Amino acid sequence: MTAATTTAVTQAEKTGAHTPEAADVITGARERIDALDDRIIGLIQERMAVSAVIQEARITSGGRRVNLARELEVLGHYRDALGKPGTGLAMTLLELCRGRV
Repeated sequence: MTAATTTAVTQAEKTGAHTPEAADVITGARERIDALDDRIIGLIQERMAVSAVIQEARITSGGRRVNLARELEVLGHYRDALGKPGTGLAMTLLELCRGRV
């Protein structure tokens, strides 16, 4: 068994693939997913910062920290774009962004 074959077998075992070719595809796709996840996390952190600015402005003007009508708009937007699971995702985002002031 060559070093390349040993590596491919290890990749196949790690990915659950049954061929070295499939393992290569999965490994490459997972690297892309990891990069996308890093971008998504960065965007969520940016969203949290922008939300904090909005909350601060609302509170200092005498308003409440949370605008429920706006949250319903966000929930609807995610639901329309992603279906029912989008609502859960939006709820998580809203939770992350609340109360950071």
